[in-house]
Amino acid sequence: MAVRHDLEIKPMLGQMMQLPLLISSLIVHAERHHGDQLVVSRRVEGDIHRISYREVAERARRVANAMQALGVQPGERAATLAWNTHRHMELYYGVSGSGRVLHTVNPRLHPDQIVYIVNHAEDRVMFFDMTFWPLIQAVAGLTRTVRHWVAMTDRAHMPPVEQAAKVPNLLCCEELLARTHDRYAWPVLDENAASSLCYTSGTTGNPKGVVYSHRSTVLHTMAAALPDCLGCSATDAILPVVPMFHVNSWGIVYLAPMTGAKLVLPGPCLDGKSLYELLESERVTISAGVPTVWQALLAHVEANGLTFTTMRRSGIGGSACPPAMIRKFRDTYDVHVIHAWGMTEMSPIGTVAAFKEQHSRLNDGGRLAVMSTQGRAVYGVDMKIVGEDGAELPWDGQASGDLMVRGPWILETYFMGEGGDPLAIDADRNGWFPTGDVAKITPEGYMVITDRSKDVIKSGGEWIGSIDLENIAMAHPAVAMAACVATPHPKWGERPLLVVVKKQGMEVSREELLALYEGKIAKWWTPDDVVFADTIPMGATGKMQKNKLREQFQGHRVQA
Repeated sequence: MAVRHDLEIKPMLGQMMQLPLLISSLIVHAERHHGDQLVVSRRVEGDIHRISYREVAERARRVANAMQALGVQPGERAATLAWNTHRHMELYYGVSGSGRVLHTVNPRLHPDQIVYIVNHAEDRVMFFDMTFWPLIQAVAGLTRTVRHWVAMTDRAHMPPVEQAAKVPNLLCCEELLARTHDRYAWPVLDENAASSLCYTSGTTGNPKGVVYSHRSTVLHTMAAALPDCLGCSATDAILPVVPMFHVNSWGIVYLAPMTGAKLVLPGPCLDGKSLYELLESERVTISAGVPTVWQALLAHVEANGLTFTTMRRSGIGGSACPPAMIRKFRDTYDVHVIHAWGMTEMSPIGTVAAFKEQHSRLNDGGRLAVMSTQGRAVYGVDMKIVGEDGAELPWDGQASGDLMVRGPWILETYFMGEGGDPLAIDADRNGWFPTGDVAKITPEGYMVITDRSKDVIKSGGEWIGSIDLENIAMAHPAVAMAACVATPHPKWGERPLLVVVKKQGMEVSREELLALYEGKIAKWWTPDDVVFADTIPMGATGKMQKNKLREQFQGHRVQA
């Protein structure tokens, strides 16, 4: 039978409602179906504050009306410098839900980077916690587009008049909301409209912006709640230690209202004692944060002979969780570690080290080995590893290659086209995002990161750019060459070590070099130590072989 190629195939369409996936729908759902559920915050003012989802929704509508009153137009950016509190959460919904773009700024960056980010994003308004008042005073005069500065507090905790005069158009958040009303109809937006903006840490050059959409955020939220991911429900109480300025708190501030879970927000108090008190008093069942935070918490619990009454799951990401920590949580405190991997460009969840049915038959060592991997892809994320020629490598647990990902909540291009087009195109013309990690994947689909293709250092869950540190050292007249590499650290995971080759006949001390960093970078970026070498290994193309330096100084200990 002859096959006709001139026929137009018209697929039968489904007959379902076409409702856009919008962030506002999450808080509408929470208000309607979980209105009495609590959001508990330890606020900057020092008190423990309680508010229901119904009240959060009402205040979010006031935020939306305040955006209109401040002249912030749909699509324009509203920035935050804030901790995990109910006020910050209300901005998540009031800003994005009204069609504006929420820009969460990382206050741990150097002030120069914060000024760059705010100017690059063209933020129209900045909301900030009073913790960051000194920072606001330092950067306010250097920003070009911010028209209003809103202190996230009440009148009693506003800055003194003489200080307030230094920041133009300073407003009090509680007074601003009191002047508005909670009557507001959430607009029906295009689900592909921008909802929020986060910047990378600027490990190579200036930070780059990642713009999330309503669609990508809602899909990521639904995936995060799956049993093999964070597995949350209305029976849970969730405490996100991961800041709301770190990739939208890993999506937890969206996930909790969607599932109806109680949300416990720790504010600025992230020490072990404060976290433990909140975990116990609010009967938290699941928490999430970077390994550094858990080290401090475990140290406090162990030193005081304490235990966890209700917490049974701990999400750990940001950097690899040491197997000893996984074992300590499990064997001593009956807490299951959810080991996850992702990045800002991925919203962030990519993989989770969740078990499969066959793992129930493994011995203790085998199960620990599974939990120690970066995990397997959640639905919505695809991944592959490729060699230098771009060809896909096998999932045999042996071959290592550049890790590539794709999916509906993964970056396509950076904000304003910074950094060019990050997507690599394979032979089938389907875009893949290069993560910058080198990894291997087991036959069961579990991914293990073996190295990073970019020489960045991850300290306490935060990236440190090695190039900036090298450039500062190279400015010293006695330095011929400088390389900054990561060395293992028992608390922070990694810390920067500066390796220096001195110019012939010239001298410079360790103390002189470390003093160069004062005032130029965030203090925690400063290298822990300096070592002097005769040479730095170079590759055939003239690039420093930092992998050899890392091997050479893997056992280095900081001098007292």
